[in-house]
Amino acid sequence: MLPIIQGQQTPRQARVSGLPVHVGAPDGKQLVAAPPAPAQSGRRPTRPGDSNAHPRHSPALDSLHGLVLGDAFGDQWLALSVDEAQARYAARELCPAPWGWTDDSAMALVLVRHLAEYGEVHQDVLARGFAAGYAADPERGYGPSMHRVLRAIGEGGDWRAVTSELFGGQGSHGNGAAMRVAPLGAWLAADLDRVAEQARLSAETTHFHVEAAAGAVAVALAAALAARSRGTAAPERPDFLLQVAELLPDGDVRSGLRIAARMPAGTSVRHAAAVLGSGYRLSAPDTVPFALWAAAGHLDDLPEAIWTCLGGWGDTDTTCAITAGVVAARTGLGGVPEHWLTARETFPV
Repeated sequence: MLPIIQGQQTPRQARVSGLPVHVGAPDGKQLVAAPPAPAQSGRRPTRPGDSNAHPRHSPALDSLHGLVLGDAFGDQWLALSVDEAQARYAARELCPAPWGWTDDSAMALVLVRHLAEYGEVHQDVLARGFAAGYAADPERGYGPSMHRVLRAIGEGGDWRAVTSELFGGQGSHGNGAAMRVAPLGAWLAADLDRVAEQARLSAETTHFHVEAAAGAVAVALAAALAARSRGTAAPERPDFLLQVAELLPDGDVRSGLRIAARMPAGTSVRHAAAVLGSGYRLSAPDTVPFALWAAAGHLDDLPEAIWTCLGGWGDTDTTCAITAGVVAARTGLGGVPEHWLTARETFPV
């Protein structure tokens, strides 16, 4: 079992109309020992990517480490004033270390540990795992609705009832299911249908709304496609985004990806964020298309993908986590400057 650590909380804000506004994160925190095993499904436990590679060097673990790096990198900018953030960004001046990671990373690690234990998503067990992780470290930046959801599940509530009761019975369409799921896509990359199925199942444990699930499926598929493209030329941005979009159900996330795919080469980050949204509404449709647009334009350059994503502002820890989790599934972290890696808060993998 991987070790358990506790880390510091970092502030979360979204930049709305150029003004920093404090908001809650949409999801969850820390890791604990796995719950009791569910009944056997008949499947053998899978390994990352169904390969024989050592798991510490697999696309799934690379994706997880990329996600954590993007999360920690992006979160630091939310504590800055608008003027300081813009000046640092223009000069490509990093924020001071340490870079603390947030609920995005904590929930991703719960999910990866779950896959390592069971090879697939067992929703009852995963929901309890998210709740236990939250209870172990609730100050990682969870949003108000996720505080309620994870506390209720931790107190014995049925996750189906808890999640479906939110927002007048619609459930949350936040970006929290998408922010944590890239490693799942890289883990199961050999089978895109299974990626989509398992990403949907993972989303439903906390996010009942169909658009939240679609956002998670989109990110997982993007990470799977990135992992599958290792060793070959990177696909062009429009082709990559359309391939993801065509595997999604009709809805706002799919429409956003199709719009992103039609943006001409040379589209500025500011324009892309203005059209697609960059997470300031904390919803999946407002987050996923832009984050995948940033990733798809820099599939061979993880640091550049993160910088590009940051330039959209908004919910920068989550957008950068999604972008980096996808790109790292292809590149790993070999091209990341060492001082970035040492600046990031220690992560228990």
